[in-house]
Amino acid sequence: MSVISQPTKIVCVGRNYAAHARELGNELPTEPLIFLKPPSAVIRSGTPILLPPESRRVEHEAEIGVVIGKRARHVTAEEAVSYIGGIVPVNDVTARDLQKVDVQFTRAKGFDTFCPVGAVSPLPNGDWSTLEVICRVNGALRQHGTATDMIFGVPQLIAYITGIMTLEAGDIIATGTPAGVGPLVEGDEVEVEIPGVGAVRNPVQVASR
Repeated sequence: MSVISQPTKIVCVGRNYAAHARELGNELPTEPLIFLKPPSAVIRSGTPILLPPESRRVEHEAEIGVVIGKRARHVTAEEAVSYIGGIVPVNDVTARDLQKVDVQFTRAKGFDTFCPVGAVSPLPNGDWSTLEVICRVNGALRQHGTATDMIFGVPQLIAYITGIMTLEAGDIIATGTPAGVGPLVEGDEVEVEIPGVGAVRNPVQVASR
């Protein structure tokens, strides 16, 4: 495993697990719903997630992160796996109340510390479909999903996104979160694990300003 360099962008996929879309009362997308998190949100394992005073409801979202291995533009689904440079656990931390107020996602998901990312590992056996993602808060299971539960699989996502924008080596696609998202409060420790790949663990603190 190795720590990735700072990505130029983190492309996130919303509502890519049917059960999660339903738990938030959203319709299932007919094509990938994408948005960006800023690179300034990235933190590593052990760095605190800071709860901003602007929000009263910050939630965890455990995700399988796909690290792009080489510049990618107009990649086909058939070619997509060859562009995967590695896999990382990602926590798409979200201020849920601000997301509802704003409708779009930039503020709710863009605060500093809102993108914990683990160390990068090779794609196990070259097969994205075997991946799982687990979230625990204070050791208690909150989320568990598999890549086969995704509405749009990894090759489809790479093809779709690179049809819109160029992905550079080191960029991350956060592929969506399974059901079970929930609140984080000061004193929590949240862990996102991809079995066979690794985990990212972060304490939760109230931001001091």
